[in-house]
Amino acid sequence: METVAIVGVGLIGGSFALALRQAGFGGRIIGVSSERTIAQALKYQIIDEGLPLEQACRQADLIYLAGPIHSILETIPKLDACTREGALITDAGSTKREIAAAGAKLRGAQFLGGHPMAGKESRGVQAAEGQLFSGRPYLLTPAAEGDLETPAAREFLGWIRDIGAVPRVLSPAQHDRIVAHSSHLPQLLSTTLSGTLGRHSESELIAAAAGPGLVDSTRLALSGWDIWHDILETNRPSILEALDLFIADAQALRARYAGAELEADFAQGKEFALRLRNTR
Repeated sequence: METVAIVGVGLIGGSFALALRQAGFGGRIIGVSSERTIAQALKYQIIDEGLPLEQACRQADLIYLAGPIHSILETIPKLDACTREGALITDAGSTKREIAAAGAKLRGAQFLGGHPMAGKESRGVQAAEGQLFSGRPYLLTPAAEGDLETPAAREFLGWIRDIGAVPRVLSPAQHDRIVAHSSHLPQLLSTTLSGTLGRHSESELIAAAAGPGLVDSTRLALSGWDIWHDILETNRPSILEALDLFIADAQALRARYAGAELEADFAQGKEFALRLRNTR
């Protein structure tokens, strides 16, 4: 792999470029983004040059789609006309079924869906950091079993490990079902909690009296609707399923609380919280 084109040089795309450099990648990194973003990425030495999509993709061995989901879906059909033979196209989108279906229609290059489980509240290329993926799961969603065995895919998998991420393989449908519970549900719960307290008649006193627990619980609420709109729109069935599960459990917990029978709930909650931390 000698040339990488990153389409969407924001937090994730910029961090991927920095992570590659820190892992020893000595090739060329081309950015495809707005003029303002390209100027920033060049200033911070995140990319080597900025080019239009077609010019960048004609030169790239790896095309990394790191924009919003709808942007990825709009870009994929354009790639058949400008992708070199043997190149690998991958993405960093937070939902996979629609993206995988679009990628399956490509004929000129291999498509391999991906989703790094990394991020932070700050956005834009100025927030990029090379260690963003370190120790984090990197979900891969091959359309077929042999998709991870091509030379391009094996090399990409090697770079994922080199940047410190932990590859995990799921089908596109399984991915969307799992992340609806592991990522999308926590986001909605944090947003709802923050909104509920913000609408409370004594919200100012609640905020002034809060400790780190509430700060931690509302951290995800700092994420913007512009990021989450595409995610929620393209994973609606799985997210509704996750919400229904939580609502049913919350209603059952309320009934148990009336009878002061929450010891088992605390034990079960603690058990999963410990398991979660032990997988990091």
